[in-house]
Amino acid sequence: MYFFNYNYFCRQIMTKMIRKIKIEDYNYPLPEEKIALYPLPERDMSKLLVADNGHITESVFRKISDFLPPNTLLIFNDTKVVKARMVFYKTTNAKIELFCLEPYGKGDITLEMAAKNNVRWKCLVGNSRRWKDEQLTTEVNINGLSISIKAKRVEILSDCSVIDFSWNGNVSFAEILDAVGKVPLPPYIHRESDKSDAIRYQTVYAKYQGSVAAPTAGLHFTEPLMRSLEKSGMEFLPLTLHVGAGTFKPVSSEFITDHAMHEERIVVSQQFIDRLSDCYGEKYIVPVGTTSCRSLESLYWLGLKLMENTDMNDQIPHLEQWYPYLDTTKTNLPVKDALASISNYMKKRNSNSFEAATSLMITPDYKMKFPDALITNFHQPKSTLLLLISSILGDTWKDVYRYALEHDFRLLSYGDSCLLKID
Repeated sequence: MYFFNYNYFCRQIMTKMIRKIKIEDYNYPLPEEKIALYPLPERDMSKLLVADNGHITESVFRKISDFLPPNTLLIFNDTKVVKARMVFYKTTNAKIELFCLEPYGKGDITLEMAAKNNVRWKCLVGNSRRWKDEQLTTEVNINGLSISIKAKRVEILSDCSVIDFSWNGNVSFAEILDAVGKVPLPPYIHRESDKSDAIRYQTVYAKYQGSVAAPTAGLHFTEPLMRSLEKSGMEFLPLTLHVGAGTFKPVSSEFITDHAMHEERIVVSQQFIDRLSDCYGEKYIVPVGTTSCRSLESLYWLGLKLMENTDMNDQIPHLEQWYPYLDTTKTNLPVKDALASISNYMKKRNSNSFEAATSLMITPDYKMKFPDALITNFHQPKSTLLLLISSILGDTWKDVYRYALEHDFRLLSYGDSCLLKID
C-alpha cells in the first residue's frame, strides 16, 4: 500500500528543484477595466492571440483553423457547470450564501447529483458568522411540486463547512440546484449572475454535471465552428475533469513549494485512452484549456503510479502535486507505456472508465508530455494557471500578457483567447 506523506514530499521537492520559484515573479498589473464582465455576443468572435516561437500575431477565434494543421487532435473537457451558489435566509432575514464545492467524503459526484432526499457537501459559507445552529429553509416549485429545502451545518473545517441538505419530493439534487442555485461566476467578476450566464458560462459541448467553474477556453467554440473544424480533418476527443473552486485560489505563499494544490477528479473512457495512444506522435495534440492540459499530464503520471503500485485494489488512484518532481528518472517512461498501464488497470476491473484524483501542480520547470500547443484564456496574476502557462512559454509569457494588455484584449474567464505553440 502506498502512503503519501505531504511534509516529506515538500522537503524533498525543496531540495530537488533547480531553484526556488517565487510567485511574485509571476505577477503582472491587471487593471479592473481589462477584466471581461460579460462575454461577447458571438462566442467565436473573441480575439485570438497566437504565440509561436517568440512571434505574436492576432486574429479572431473563428479563424483558429488558420493556425492549426489538419491532423490536429483537440482534447475537450466536457464537464458541465452546476448552479452551485444557493441563498438562504435566517428567521432574522440575514442572508446566508452556500457555495457547493464537492461531496463530503469524496463521494462520486455523479451519484451525489442524482441523489434524492438528502446529501452532504463541502461548502463555502457567505456571512458565516451570522449562522450558528439554526436550520435554514427555502421553498421552490419543481415540476408543479412545492419542495422544501433544508440546510444544516454539521462541521466547520479549516477552509469550508460541511452542510447537510435535505428536501421532500422525488427530485434529485441536480434538480434542486437547477431550481434554486445561481451560476457560480468567478470572484473577480463583480456582478450578480443573470439568465444569460446559465447559457454563456457553459461550453456548447458540456455533458457531465460537476464543475463549479467553467473550462473557459472552451467557451469560444460554437457548433458551426466545430463542424467546420471536423470538415477540415480535425478530430475531437473528450475527457472529463470537474473544475473545483480551488482553481481561483491565489498562491499566498512566497514560494510555490509552500502552496497546497487543490484536488480535482478526472474521468476518461477506455476508448479515450486507446485513441490518445494511437494519436500520440501521429497527430498534433492540442488540449482546449488548462483543465484538459492538466488532465493529460496527470494521466501520464497516474499510469506510472499504477505500474509501481499494482495492489491498489478498488481505491481511486490519486496523483500528489509533487510526484513528478521527486525522481527525474521517471520522465524516461514512454508515454504509450503509461497509457497502456491505465488501459490494463481498466481491463483488470472490467471497467470502461478510469476515474482518478489529481493535485498535480505544473510549475515553470515542468516539461509537457502530450501537448503540441494549448488553447487557453488569459489568467490571473500569481495563479497556478499562470505557472502552467510559463511551463510552455518560459519567460516570454510576460511578452504575451504585455501584448494582450496593450492591444485591448479582454482578460480572464469571459475574455479573449490565445493559442500557445510549444517548441
